[in-house]
Amino acid sequence: MPDSTTPKPARKLNPALSKPVQPDEILSAVIGSTPVSRGEMTKKLWEYIKKNGLQDQAKKTNINADEKLKAVFGGKSQVTMFEMTKLVSAHVK
Repeated sequence: MPDSTTPKPARKLNPALSKPVQPDEILSAVIGSTPVSRGEMTKKLWEYIKKNGLQDQAKKTNINADEKLKAVFGGKSQVTMFEMTKLVSAHVK
């Protein structure tokens, strides 16, 4: 039985997620042009999605693209949250 007084080791952050990335022109139209960490980039994307009411009301895992996001999503008018991460990665350096 493990000793309950032993502290758990601190969870290590993934350095790739905290390293700043540079959004390209297309993504900059949505989140701004300054370099941000991937975590911050995702946060800014969600702020944009929520501010503009782009989360699908019937199926919350879907994002309905406006003109700016359609460019980021490669012309798709709707993507899932999981697709969004992959598609956005193509727009950072």
